Amino acid sequence: MKIGFIGGGRLAFALANGFISAGLAKPDEITASCHPSDVASAKAFQGLGATALFENISVVERSEVVIVSVKPDVVVPALKEIKNLPSAKNKLFISVAMGITIATVESNLPSEARVIRVMPNTPALVKEGAAAFSRGTKATAEDAQLTSQLFKAVGTCDEVPEYQMDAITALSGSGPAYVYMLIESLADGGVRCGLPRDLALRLAAQTTLGSAAMVKTGDHPAMLKDNVTSPAGSTAEGTYHLEKNGFRSAIIGAVSAAVDRCKIVKKQLND
Repeated sequence: MKIGFIGGGRLAFALANGFISAGLAKPDEITASCHPSDVASAKAFQGLGATALFENISVVERSEVVIVSVKPDVVVPALKEIKNLPSAKNKLFISVAMGITIATVESNLPSEARVIRVMPNTPALVKEGAAAFSRGTKATAEDAQLTSQLFKAVGTCDEVPEYQMDAITALSGSGPAYVYMLIESLADGGVRCGLPRDLALRLAAQTTLGSAAMVKTGDHPAMLKDNVTSPAGSTAEGTYHLEKNGFRSAIIGAVSAAVDRCKIVKKQLND
C-alpha cells in the first residue's frame, strides 16, 4: 500500500515505522514531506528506506492514502496547496491534526476526496498508542477498516462519532501528561522516603505499566484497588490520603478543563 505523509515529524515517523513493521507497507511505498529546515526528519525517513521530500504535491501523486500530520495551524494552507490536483480526487485522506474538524478538511480538498479524522497519542512512538477515529461524509466502511488496521499497528484504535473528539483529545491525547505527572510524583514519594532516584523512577514506571496491564484484562479498577488494600494497612492509609486531598476530582477536573480548552482551540482553528 502506498502511503504518504504531509508532515514528517516524530508521530509520522512512528506511524510509518509501525506500518512497515506490521507489513502494511513496504519502505519504498512510503513518502513523506518534511519542512526544508527539518533535515533530521528527512534523514529518519530515509533511514527506514522511505522517500523524503520537501514539498507536498509529489506526496499526494505518489500515494493511495495520505496522512495529514502537520501542525494544526498549517493544515489548511497545506491542503489548499493540493486541493486542485487531479491526483487528490478519490483518495483517502487521514488527518491526525488536533482540533481540525472533518468539515474543515473536506472543504479544503476536492469534493470526491474521502476523509477520516484520527486522534492518536504520543505513546504511538513506542507502539502503545490509543487512537480514535471518525468518518467523513464520503468515507466508506472499507476506509474505516483500513484506518483501524493502520493505527492498530501502533496501539489500539476505536471508532467514535466526531462530537466525542474533544473528550478523546482531553483523555487519551492529553492523558499521557497526567500519567507522567503521576509517575514522577510516585518516584518523588519514594525519594522522600529514602529510595535512590533511579530505583524510585523505575519502580514507579513499572508499577504504572503493570497496573494498566491488569486493567486491560477486564477487571474493574475499583476491584483491583480493593484487592491491594488490606484492612488498616499501608495502602488503605495511602488511598485515604489521596481521597482526602481530592485526587479523583483533580484528575476528573483536568480532563474537563482540557475539553473546555479543546473547544476554544477548535473554534479558533476552524473559523
